[in-house]
This record gives sequence, C-alpha cells and structure tokens, in this order.
Amino acid sequence: MNNELFQQARAAYARKDYQEALTAYTQCLQDASSPLAPGESGLLYHQIGNCLVKLKNPGEAIHAYTQATADAAYDACGAVNYNLGMAYASLHDYEDAVKHFEVAVSDAKYDAPYKAYTGMGSALLKLGKSAEAGVAFREAALDEANPDPTKALLNLGVCFMALDRPADAVASYESALQFDMRPETRNRLYANLGQAYVACGQMQKAVNAFEESIADKTYFLSDSASVDYQRAVAAVAQGTSEITQVMAPVSAADMSGLDVAADGSTVYVEQDPYGTSDPYYYADPYAQQDAYPAAGGEDRFFNASDEELEQWSRGLAKQDRKRRNVGLKILVVIVLLVLAAFAAAVFLYTQGWGYPSAETVVQELFADPQAAPSTLFADEVEPDSAASMAGLIPEGAGLVGFDGMDASMSETTAHVTVETPEGGQMQYEVSLVRDLIGWKVSSVDLYFASQN
Repeated sequence: MNNELFQQARAAYARKDYQEALTAYTQCLQDASSPLAPGESGLLYHQIGNCLVKLKNPGEAIHAYTQATADAAYDACGAVNYNLGMAYASLHDYEDAVKHFEVAVSDAKYDAPYKAYTGMGSALLKLGKSAEAGVAFREAALDEANPDPTKALLNLGVCFMALDRPADAVASYESALQFDMRPETRNRLYANLGQAYVACGQMQKAVNAFEESIADKTYFLSDSASVDYQRAVAAVAQGTSEITQVMAPVSAADMSGLDVAADGSTVYVEQDPYGTSDPYYYADPYAQQDAYPAAGGEDRFFNASDEELEQWSRGLAKQDRKRRNVGLKILVVIVLLVLAAFAAAVFLYTQGWGYPSAETVVQELFADPQAAPSTLFADEVEPDSAASMAGLIPEGAGLVGFDGMDASMSETTAHVTVETPEGGQMQYEVSLVRDLIGWKVSSVDLYFASQN
C-alpha cells in the first residue's frame, strides 16, 4: 500500500476534509504500483465508508463497508459491522441494522461491544421489540468498557415501562442518577422516574422527582407527566403518599422524557451518524477508547433473566393481537380460503374431474375384465349385460393408451386401444356415467374407425 498517500488521507480526515480524504483513500486502493498486503483492502474500504458517512451518503457507505467485510484478513469485523448497523439505521432499515449489530457483538476482538448493544437496542425499540431491546440495553450498561452507561440505563428504564415493569424501571433510572450527565438529560430522567414512581404507587417520591425535573425552570413536563404529577400531589395532600394497592396511572402507556413520544409510543432519539458530536460512532478502528469502569454494583433490575423478558414480551404480544382483532382476521381468511376451495371443486366437477377419475376406472376395467361387473359398472347395468360387455375384452389383453376423452359433468366417453395376446390391436369405446363424485362404466363397445 502507498503509505504516503494513506497518511495524507488520514490527515485530511482528521481536519474534517472528508472529500479529500475519500479521494486519497480511493487512489490508495487503486494504486497498482503499490500492491495491497492482506487486510489492507479491508482497512481502506473501512475508511472509505467512514468518509462516505461523513459526507451523508449512507447507501454508498454500506457498499464500502460490505467490501471491507469481504477481506477475511482484516481483523476489525466488529467495528465495520457496527458502522454497517449505524448506516442501515440511518436509512430506517432496522432489521438489517440489528443483524449487523449482532455480528459486531459476536466479534471477540471488538473492544467496544457496548456501542453495538446500544445501537441494537435502539433499532429494536424502533421495531417495537421492547423485551429484546431491554436485553441489549442491559448488556450495554453492564459492559465495563462503557465509559457512560447513562443512555443504556435510561433506555432500559423505558423498556421496563413498556413491559409494564415500573419497579424495575425505577431501579434502572435510579442507577443512572449516579453518573454525570447534561442538565437537560437529568431533568428528563427525573420526569421519567416520577412517572415510574406513580406507576409503583410511591407518590411522595414521585412528587420529589417531578419537582427536581422542573427545579431549574428549563424543562417542562409533557401532558402525561403533568397529569401524573397532579395525581401524585393530590395523593400526598390526602395523606396517601404510599399506595399499597397500585392502580395503573392514567398515562400508563404515555411516558414522558427521554426516548418516549407524547403519544405514548416508545421511540428512539436517533444518534447522528454524520455529526462529530456522536460519542458512539466508531470512526477509526485503531482509535484508543477511554475506558472507565462503571460505578456502582448490579441493581436488582439486572437480575431479570432473558427468559423473563421473553415471557413479558409474549404477554404484550398476546394483548396486542387482541387489540388488533387478529382472531377475527384469521377467521375471515379461513372462510375465504374455504369458499375459494369450494369454487375450485365445483369448477373441476363440471369439467369431468372425479374420484376415482374416469381414466382410473377404464384402466381398472381393462386390467381385470372378469372382476369388473361387480365393482366398475353402473348400478343400472344388469349383471348379464355387464358380463357380456366384459367378455368383449380378450383375456390377457393390455391397455396400450387413450385415443381421446370427451368429458362433461355427468357423462364421459373414452376411446382406448388395447393389445391382444396374439399381438394385434383392438379399439374400444367406453361410456361412463357420474357416480356421486366418481365414475362407473355404462357401456363397452368395439370401435371401428372405418365405420365412424
């Protein structure tokens, strides 16, 4: 690799001249005079992808990062897949984003899995998968390499509220309070905590949290948070600051604060993968990350198992299916399918189809003519007539094939050719009549083409 050109590209990237950096990295990749060593192709495509992201071209960045993953010798698989996940998320393709975040956390060499877990949780929230998102945010919070678990803890609290687990949400929010954060973030956190306290029936604590959120007069409670605040104040005034029989708050599905919309749906405040302020964007696979151990021990919300989260998710999914009348929709679909099948059966019936089919009955007749009178002939055919018609077929004759079929809903005529034991051929005309859904023979005659 042309190291001089590579260093020029890095310098241009450092001074935020991303277009020049992109040009230099591309020239370095295409420089035939300086062959690339194993792993260098992946490195260059990785850096090209970073430039394209900064130039707000995530589609092309995805192509570059994909080329980087194709280089098996490049050992930054986790970092590249994290960036791929971020690029897909910026295009609102959250399914693919989750897939690449999962690849990133599975890379043992990736030194910042908390970033991928954070991105994964945010994408899962966008997909409405609160339980799975909670698992991802919990992993991000527990990662000792995470210098700031605050965002993971805040979003974990949102997940617990969405899963109707306010006590665990309280534990998550309280754990986040021990970390430094911007004043506006702390205000939102206290508003979230206040609503979680209300859901738990701890009204005095709720009042304290709400008042803390608006103490500096720079933050305003959402409508739902205001309702919960008034409820908490009224409860405290009536001497019921602690409610043992907890009732769902009016705004149980409408949580204010970080990552929750005013209409109650959980949303993700998207990180800006293009700006320089995003602390989670892993621009340089060789950059040294500051690692500070997370303060504090594991609170009780960390003890919730993945199985419990899955059970909560299934319960929510069941409620959601009821809300959407899925059962009624399924019944309508089944009825439509039955009607379609019945219409198809009627159509086939009018076209001469049956069970057994006319062809099958004719084949059985010529396979064993002597047994035919009792099984294959129609009820209106007298036994003597049936035996006489069966006697027209030489013993040991074999059916060669069908010369034609004239089928309708109630009658069918078949013309067949058989081969006699002596090696000759004879032609027959077999008439059949409908027998319920099947067919039976009504007559068998020798057929002479010269006479017809």
